[in-house]
Amino acid sequence: MIIQRALSAGLLAVLTTASVSACGAQEMEPQSTQRPAQQATESTQQAAPPAGSPAAGVPALAITDPWVKATKRGMTAAFGTLVNNTDADVTVVSGASPLSPEIELHEIVGSGDKAIMRPTKGGFVIPARGTHRLQPGGDHIMLMGVTKAVKPGARIPFTLTLAGGQTLEFTAVSKTFAGARESYRPGKNKSDHGTDEGDN
Repeated sequence: MIIQRALSAGLLAVLTTASVSACGAQEMEPQSTQRPAQQATESTQQAAPPAGSPAAGVPALAITDPWVKATKRGMTAAFGTLVNNTDADVTVVSGASPLSPEIELHEIVGSGDKAIMRPTKGGFVIPARGTHRLQPGGDHIMLMGVTKAVKPGARIPFTLTLAGGQTLEFTAVSKTFAGARESYRPGKNKSDHGTDEGDN
């Protein structure tokens, strides 16, 4: 009788242990299968770019065919086409280059029967998914106080600063351009064929 009770007690203990182990395994299993799924979801959310951002590896703002008018000294200008790769307007507010201690963003506007050059108010605005062309006789990046000759083929580094603090760095190649013979002196008539220190 004592042996039978001992066997019954032992068997009950074994069954209880097995039951607890199985229950514990069932409780742990859902957690182990859910955790990787949760981690994958979190990773995807962190990797996803914010709304309006360009595709991975594509800059918010780019410039195509940047170039600078060759000059002996004084004043010159840089040109190219600004390309906005985002779903929101982008504004260029300033520029810098080791070639010039003073750089301004200029536009040419009508004033009576003349077209004059002046600093832009608010910078260059590039529309969402659009472009903004910088060209002789139009908007341009003005370089003043140039003290050394900029020969054709020279590579000139630039940095443009956007509203919000982001920057665009690029290199513009210098080339000779006669064109409309713009003087690049603020307030000058763009059709004036006179020369200044910056002309070749």
